[in-house]
Amino acid sequence: MTRARAEYLSAPLVTVDDDLEREFELRVADCSTLAFRVAFSVLRQQQDAEDVAQEAFVRAHRNFRKLRNRESFHAWMVRTTWRLALDHRRGEHRRSARQNVHALSNIRIPVDAAASAELTAALWEAIDALPEKLRITIVLSAIEGHDVADVARLLDLPEGTVKSRLYHARRQLQERLR
Repeated sequence: MTRARAEYLSAPLVTVDDDLEREFELRVADCSTLAFRVAFSVLRQQQDAEDVAQEAFVRAHRNFRKLRNRESFHAWMVRTTWRLALDHRRGEHRRSARQNVHALSNIRIPVDAAASAELTAALWEAIDALPEKLRITIVLSAIEGHDVADVARLLDLPEGTVKSRLYHARRQLQERLR
């Protein structure tokens, strides 16, 4: 047997790394908008949300090989993105406080638009004040439009827990918005 023939026969047709890369690419393509939406729901700025989603994908790529249950990739990405977005927001608050930046807007807004903007700001302030476990549940359900079963799967929780968290989140939002 020639040396070239022996190398050809001993070489795998597809390497494990190629299979992992393909699987990772498929899973990322499947949840890329979800990661952006989760980040945007926390940060509410497109550029920051894109940066956080990108960082989540980098971390996912780096740790994909270690993920034991690849079927839970969506849930893992949601949790990773959510935590990165919270970290990013905390960092922004710290930087802002250090710099003591006070941006004043001189833009005149019509009364109806101002009332709507004020209501939206109050709603997001109330959502931001919720405990993290209630906040992510209400954001995924009420804002992102996922049903209870989807939220349960994404957060790796029983459906009953998701329902309970939604109930408590809605009650707290009602109290805060009165």
